[in-house]
Amino acid sequence: MTSLRPFICDDLFRFNNINLDPLTETYRIPFYLEYLSHWPEYCIIAEAPGGELMGYIMGKAEGSMAREQWHGHVTAVSVAPEFRRLGLAAKLMELLEEISERKGGFFVDLYVRVSNQVAFNTYKQLGYSVYRTVLKYYSTSSGEPDEDAYDMRKALSRDTEKKSIIPLPEPVKPEDVG
Repeated sequence: MTSLRPFICDDLFRFNNINLDPLTETYRIPFYLEYLSHWPEYCIIAEAPGGELMGYIMGKAEGSMAREQWHGHVTAVSVAPEFRRLGLAAKLMELLEEISERKGGFFVDLYVRVSNQVAFNTYKQLGYSVYRTVLKYYSTSSGEPDEDAYDMRKALSRDTEKKSIIPLPEPVKPEDVG
């Protein structure tokens, strides 16, 4: 049976089976440590009975608590290829949404490459919709042109009028995202 538990620093030395995948954004160790120290409740690991790491989610709370921009943000969610199609990503997303709900968030958002149709379709199935397109949000290491991202959102119960998910009519630049 899969265990869902807090992501801990030691996991950073054990999660290559998840991160060594072309669709997974990987970061430097200080980036992960910042999330683990500032938003530990938003960092969750899925672990197999034998101890192998299956997937993880990392996120944070951001925006102004006094305003309708207070929300949960999914920074990274990834499942190792051999553990995909088991519903792990959906379960991890559900947990992050529950944490955001308890913290009084109005919505949960995430960014996804426009070309990543598998992830895009998964997020749509989980109730996320495109709020806006962010031009050239992702850089590429292969020398290809930068890639656009969809900023996808899902309203939480505090957003009774669903204002947070009304799509913007025009794309924005990364420097306009805030």
